[in-house]
Amino acid sequence: MYVTTTDGASIFYKDWGAGRPVVLSHGWPLNSDSWEAQALFLAANGYRVIAHDRRGHGRSTQTWHGNEMDTYADDLAAVVEALDLREATLVGFSTGGGEVARYIGRHGTGRVAQAALVSAVPPFMLQTPDNPGGVPIAAFDAIRAGSAADRSQTYKDLADGPFFGHNRTGAHVSQGIRDAFWLQSMAAGHRNAYECIAAFSATDFRPDLAKIDVPTLVIHGDDDQVVPFEVGGMASSALIKDARLIVYPGAPHGITDTHKEQLGHDLLAFLEEYDG
Repeated sequence: MYVTTTDGASIFYKDWGAGRPVVLSHGWPLNSDSWEAQALFLAANGYRVIAHDRRGHGRSTQTWHGNEMDTYADDLAAVVEALDLREATLVGFSTGGGEVARYIGRHGTGRVAQAALVSAVPPFMLQTPDNPGGVPIAAFDAIRAGSAADRSQTYKDLADGPFFGHNRTGAHVSQGIRDAFWLQSMAAGHRNAYECIAAFSATDFRPDLAKIDVPTLVIHGDDDQVVPFEVGGMASSALIKDARLIVYPGAPHGITDTHKEQLGHDLLAFLEEYDG
C-alpha cells in the first residue's frame, strides 16, 4: 500500500493487525522489513502496526531531493494523516528515531500517545564545539567514501562488523541476518542512502527532544558501535522530560535482530502501560 506526499513521492507502508496504532520508523539504509519481528509480535498481541519505507529506501520513490530530516518527518506525517491515526505510539530505530523526534518537533503530539527511541541517533551525533562528546566527522566521511566507492561492500562490512556486533569476540550473528541487512540496503537508492548519512549524523535533534511531551521510552545497547550509548540513548534520556531508559548490557546497534524477543516484550509492556 502507498501514500502519496505533497511532492508526489509514493511512500510504501505495511499495515498489520488491529487495535491502537503503533508506527515503526526504520534505520539507515534499511526499510520496513527490518521491523518484521517486532511488527509480527505486536500485531499478534492486539495492536495495529504500521511500518513504512522512508523515501529513497525499499519500495518507496527514489526522489532526487528531500533526503533530509524535515522531509522524512513530513512523509511520516503524511502516512499518519492519510490513515487518520490517533493515540499512536511512534517507535524509531536509529535514523528512524531522528525521524520520530523531528516529526514531533514539526507536527506536535496531537495524534501521538507515546514515543520510543531504539538505538536512536538523537540528540546529535556529530562532534561540534557545542557537542564535544559527539562522533568526529571523519567517521561519517569514511562511510560516505565507502558508499561512493563500493556501497555493496560497505554494507557487507557493516553487517559483518559493527552493526550487529559480529566483530566482538564470541559473537555470532547468523548469515541470514547479515544477508538481509545487505539485501535491504541495496534496495535503497544510491543518492538517497548517501545523502541520508548527513541527515542522521549532522541533524541536531535537541530542540525536537525538548518538545516531546508524551511518555517516552529510550532503549539502547551499551556496546553500540554505530550510535555510541553515551552519544545516543544516555544523552536523549537526559533531555526528554521523564523519559525512561532501558539499557541492554553488551548489546550492539542492531538489537531489532540480535535482541528481537527482549525488544518486543519491552515495547509491548510500554504499550500496555498506556492502555491500562
